[in-house]
Amino acid sequence: MYSIWFIFLTFIAKDCSSQDDEGPYRGKHIGKLNSYHHQVSGDVYAVDDWTLLLVDFNYDGTGDDTFFWAGDSGRPGPLGFIVPDQHGKTNILERYNNEEVRLRLPDGKRVSRLSWFAIYDLASQNAFGDVYVPEEFESPAPRALTPLTQLGTIEVNSGPVRFLDASTVLIPELRFDPGGEDVYWWTGVGPQPSARGVPLPDDLGYLEPLRAHVGEDVMLRLPGGRSAADIDWLALWHRANGTALATVLVPDSLNVPPAAATLHPFVTQLPRCEQLHRDLQVSWEIFGNQISIQLAGMIGEKEYMAFGISGSTTRSQMLGADVIVSSWDGALQRGLARDYNVSAVAPCVQVLGAWRGVCLDAVLGGTDSAQVLFAERTDGLTVITYRRQLKADDALDQEWPTDRAVFVVWAVGPLDHLGEPAYHRLRPAIDHQLVLPHDSKSRSQSECQRFSIARPTPSRPWDRAELFDPALRVFAFSVGPAGGERGLAARIPAAPQRALYVNGQLAPDLQLRRGLTYTFRVRGGDEPHSATLYHPLVVTSESHGGLERLGDATQNKVRVLAGARRTRRGRLSPLAAGALCLAERDPAADSRRDASFETFRAFNRSLRWRCGEGRAAELQVTPNSTWPDMVYYHSFTHFDMGGRIFVVDRHRRNIARSPAPPLLVSLTLMLVAPILIALATHMV
Repeated sequence: MYSIWFIFLTFIAKDCSSQDDEGPYRGKHIGKLNSYHHQVSGDVYAVDDWTLLLVDFNYDGTGDDTFFWAGDSGRPGPLGFIVPDQHGKTNILERYNNEEVRLRLPDGKRVSRLSWFAIYDLASQNAFGDVYVPEEFESPAPRALTPLTQLGTIEVNSGPVRFLDASTVLIPELRFDPGGEDVYWWTGVGPQPSARGVPLPDDLGYLEPLRAHVGEDVMLRLPGGRSAADIDWLALWHRANGTALATVLVPDSLNVPPAAATLHPFVTQLPRCEQLHRDLQVSWEIFGNQISIQLAGMIGEKEYMAFGISGSTTRSQMLGADVIVSSWDGALQRGLARDYNVSAVAPCVQVLGAWRGVCLDAVLGGTDSAQVLFAERTDGLTVITYRRQLKADDALDQEWPTDRAVFVVWAVGPLDHLGEPAYHRLRPAIDHQLVLPHDSKSRSQSECQRFSIARPTPSRPWDRAELFDPALRVFAFSVGPAGGERGLAARIPAAPQRALYVNGQLAPDLQLRRGLTYTFRVRGGDEPHSATLYHPLVVTSESHGGLERLGDATQNKVRVLAGARRTRRGRLSPLAAGALCLAERDPAADSRRDASFETFRAFNRSLRWRCGEGRAAELQVTPNSTWPDMVYYHSFTHFDMGGRIFVVDRHRRNIARSPAPPLLVSLTLMLVAPILIALATHMV
């Protein structure tokens, strides 16, 4: 992969006239606080029309009855209103020492309508410090530019491009088809787009050629702390031809809110670094026969970063790869780096007595070749540095070559309840190569950017279907995609790649009545040689399934209600493995974009079903009085593919709804109890 991040290092920022000093863009500068008493000082900015930001704010905290105070007429005095502090409280102010304080105005108040802001003492009716808001002050707000202007022969259309804040760009209703060409989002300085610009990660954070867009809204984020003040244009850029397909000019002094994200202070100390994704970078250094590798990622505490040598010498391929899976152990406050071999793109399961899938080298008879040198987790960033041999002695490990480029693989995903890597949420769709230096004296080169500390906005989950019809006696089970962050991952953090579909619904809730017999027709695959597509059905009181992955002692603790029996050796064996009926995406679809479907119904319509000629396995299920009120259906081989079964004595339509919070129940009783007492007294 071409070093597309390296150009950032020579990117020259423009002056930002909306603030009075150097440093990060904070919004529109209102002015410095006039200091009268109690060591009040600092700068005041407007973040937007409802928010003020105090920078390097000082106050000794010794006032008797002192508040943040503002007014929309005259001078600072008793005719004003309290501005809640940074915690949203209206308490008397305490001491501040060079602090950054964000204040939200009360409802109905706007920065543009203020005349002044003060640190004001009500007891003495004195302002300890104040600043006046200029007349006709215009607060930062999202700004609309022109639509993208087509420059090439490829048709490009969009609505007016909008800067929502200093680093977030919205391109509405984008329509263009790159036709498989090497087209990227591109930005830079100068009068027009040029090769001296830099690439932008796409809306998912990947640095990959763009796909076709058919009237979609595209959200981009300028990386590495860049803002609207640092660029002159945004373009669709054909890298191979060195030409712009479309562009929009960004005016100077764009009065927009500052970026919601802040920069993380981390900078790698290793000499070589490449940005793999907006939220992931790899650094390395070679010394003798050893290589030190550092992975840094903005990931969840219970997520992993996988990186290693491809299973193919001609492309990046996870199958057959030799990877190190790094993660942070929050309980022990330490980093982990474990050696895995990928013999199938599936969790590590036993297939006819042999382990297949993403398995620890130690499970396969090898050794763990990675040694953790450093690990930390701060402000959402996990950093793991480990060392391994270039030429490992373990037969399961591959060699890191230093005389040629090597294809690598990487992924980010959740850890399951056993601490093993589950299906990834981030992965590349293109090949990626690294060129390692021959020795430690080779020239240092960093292509990495600072990470942004941002709060991602989760997509709204798809509705979970409920199969609660009392007349239902037959349920058909098949296999399909888990649906990404809006699908099964919205319910189970460590969601698998595939899920069980019941009567065409994605892992729905079922309701079974005690004493009635139900037929489960299972088409989850009947080929036990497959580590990926063999999913016999099992019903248990245990919530994860995947009994084949459990050890003997753990298996013995599981109460199996249907779908498995114990062999003479004491291991569980499945009973319901029917011919496979599989739903798959269109071959041209990108599974990383499942969340683009607003509803499961829309997602389901895009799938293609492929059902084998064999018969379904039939499992007769009759809940009785010994069954718990909640049980689970799952795959026998993989974790968390299924859902819940509510076991009832009579059918209830709203059984899956969450109960009212205890506080709400208590308040309701407090309100209703006096009425009930009064009625009872009246009746007597």
